[in-house]
Amino acid sequence: MSTRDEPLQGIAVRAFLTTVVALATVVGAVALWELRVLVALVFLGLIVAAAMRPGVEGLAERGVPRAVGVLIHYGCLALVLGLILWFVVPTSLRQVQSAAGDVPTTRGELKTAVRHSTGVKHEILLAAQHRLQGTPTLSGLVSPALDVTRTGLKVVAGVFFVFAVGAYWIFERERAEDVVLSLVPRSKRKLVRQTWRLVDLRLGAYVRGVILLVVFVSTVLSFAFWRIGLPYWLLLGVFAGIVEIIPVIGPFAAGALAIGVGLTVSVHTAVLAAASVFGLRLLQDYVINPRVLGHAVGITPLTVLVAVSAVALLFGPAWVPLATPFAALIATLVDVFVRDRDPAQEDVPPMLFPGQEVEPGRTGNRA
Repeated sequence: MSTRDEPLQGIAVRAFLTTVVALATVVGAVALWELRVLVALVFLGLIVAAAMRPGVEGLAERGVPRAVGVLIHYGCLALVLGLILWFVVPTSLRQVQSAAGDVPTTRGELKTAVRHSTGVKHEILLAAQHRLQGTPTLSGLVSPALDVTRTGLKVVAGVFFVFAVGAYWIFERERAEDVVLSLVPRSKRKLVRQTWRLVDLRLGAYVRGVILLVVFVSTVLSFAFWRIGLPYWLLLGVFAGIVEIIPVIGPFAAGALAIGVGLTVSVHTAVLAAASVFGLRLLQDYVINPRVLGHAVGITPLTVLVAVSAVALLFGPAWVPLATPFAALIATLVDVFVRDRDPAQEDVPPMLFPGQEVEPGRTGNRA
């Protein structure tokens, strides 16, 4: 082969390698997109593990096996959910039945209600009447019922999968770290390990803080709505607590719903409902959240809003609660590898448990 052909051969090899890398990137991106639900469930399982890891490790230091510690955490979660359902469900059912007491239950009742109603109520009932005219027959309802059943089974399977991933990740994280670090140059291993631990601590602190805020907001607003005489006070309070996991948008949705229900009673009740919701919001922003969450995830409200919007557009509203943890992951990687910040110097609120996992063998230092 002549010397003139050698540069051409090098160019051809580089072009081939570039094409292979580009194709592999595209194929990988398509595969991740097709498996986005699985990836999201695995990520959610890792978040669950991060939230309960300090408790499991604390029990392990007292001689409790990790497997037993995981079972204790899941058992406590099931117990708390059972107590909440035992208290909330009966009252909520009574409120739902009260709300549905004046709702027409037959076509004849609906026709009469449409004829004797006016204003917004008339428009709503009329729209319902038009929708009922296109109601399918009994045989046509079989397929939707099967779809609902399949969806319910998928949700149950997804929940079990998430908790299984969380439990296994408690035991397998160190092994996974060793595998990943073996692929990293020795000079970078300490930085990668510290960054990994910082992400874990931030996600765990954030999840534990959000759980506390959900319980706190549900309790405070339910009591406030009950005191001002707002109908369906428990449903509204629990709803306000649950949507607390949706950043920015959730509190506004809770406030709008409470004001709307208050207007069905009087303007005075609506004003009191608004004062309750937005007064608590101010208390959270300036007193509670800085102490409970602090800078747990290290991202700005604008970043959170953009992340929520992007996740809602790409994956759908059901995945919005994962927007903040995912944004926290990206922000931490950018801080460490782009802005050259030391992960060992980053502060993370302890949130019930001290954060001391930044570097193996070091204790008392926050990530």
